[in-house]
Amino acid sequence: MKNDARSDGRTLLAAAVIGATATVAGGRIVSRLTRGRFGESEEYNVAKVRVTGPIRRDKGRPSPLSGPGGTTADDVVEQIEAADEDEEVEALVVELNTPGGEVLPSDDIRRAAADFDGPTVAYATDTCASGGYWIASGCDELWARDASLVGSIGVVGSRPNAAGLADKLGISYEQFTAGEYKDAGVPLREIEEDEREYLQGIIDGYYEQFVETVSEGRDMDPETVRETEARVYLGTDALEIGLVDELGTEDDVEARLEELIDAAPEVREFTPERGLVERLGIGTQRVAFAAGSGVASVFADQGGDVDVELR
Repeated sequence: MKNDARSDGRTLLAAAVIGATATVAGGRIVSRLTRGRFGESEEYNVAKVRVTGPIRRDKGRPSPLSGPGGTTADDVVEQIEAADEDEEVEALVVELNTPGGEVLPSDDIRRAAADFDGPTVAYATDTCASGGYWIASGCDELWARDASLVGSIGVVGSRPNAAGLADKLGISYEQFTAGEYKDAGVPLREIEEDEREYLQGIIDGYYEQFVETVSEGRDMDPETVRETEARVYLGTDALEIGLVDELGTEDDVEARLEELIDAAPEVREFTPERGLVERLGIGTQRVAFAAGSGVASVFADQGGDVDVELR
């Protein structure tokens, strides 16, 4: 009986993998024909791209439990550029539900939206904070729901301090560098005051760039932006102080698009095009877990000693 059960399980898993392969291969063909716009044949004149979760350059290996995590900037930029090159597309909607993320990836998406040839509308759903707001500043208009969380115009820099633990374990720190601040912020020793000032200066520089980007993109006074003090606001309060242009639902945004393009909007979502191996790898991981034999692996990003993010 046990052998029969194992055989049935292997047969089920093999069938699932074959089915996943066929589905992915078919999706790949459709993706090439539609440039990432899967399975939709109706006419369209508005492109939509989504920015969801933490914003980063590379999302890393997805978990079979959680699926893809966060937004990969290069994917979103590619989608926006594809929409800009599409002769059918007259306007762009950037849907935002993100707490923020890495600085340059956020700016890459903002620049792509700003370069789009046509009206651009950012639409905040649950959260449009920090890096998400940085992106929104590149669009012509920003809409939100009355209960959306909007703002957090600030920068966070962090470093672990393991000096006390290193002392307890008898670990000493020795490093050979050229340049006074080359090892500023390393976690195995206490940070010096001049190093703290140096690193804080970098954070302050990012913040000033954030303020400048928002004030220019949103046509706001820089002091008004600074006075938000990196707070998040409900959509109603964000509207009152000028952080958003209008409040409304997705239907309201579409009504606005109709005014902008002088035609009934037909929205098509542009999605990233993933290779067969990547999509099959994710699919088989999920199938394996569902069959009771999957094990989730956790991978930590190997970053620098000081992490800087818009959040």
